Amino acid sequence: MKNSFLLCFFILFTLKSVAQSTNERNEVLSVLARQNKNWNDGNISAFMEDYWKSDSLMFIGSKGVVYGWKATLDRYNKSYPDRATMGTLKFDIQKTDFHSKTTCWVLGKWHLTRPEKGDVGGYFTLVLKKINGKWLIVSDHTS
Repeated sequence: MKNSFLLCFFILFTLKSVAQSTNERNEVLSVLARQNKNWNDGNISAFMEDYWKSDSLMFIGSKGVVYGWKATLDRYNKSYPDRATMGTLKFDIQKTDFHSKTTCWVLGKWHLTRPEKGDVGGYFTLVLKKINGKWLIVSDHTS
């Protein structure tokens, strides 16, 4: 009887952990889907809503490190001044890895289809944190 109780407890605990992990992964993927949509709508301001509004936000790109939400927004606006330059974004998520209940690491590929400017793409790694119940990008390394 005792072994049956322990087995049932273990199974329920495992199922709850798997369901929670799946739910958290889906929440993170929905952040990226929303970003993809906002970018393709030409709305950089809405795209930036999934970044942490903090001076501690870190964006690493080909030109170095940018710190802060406002500086990252300014960088995006300068690098992508019009719809032709923004193109159409496509993400290919390669891996998600939860380091804790509130921290997730994402590896992906990005591609911009830009008929007038030429296509570009590369890879990105993101660190997202669950802050006040919302998954936010706290670090973005895009190459």
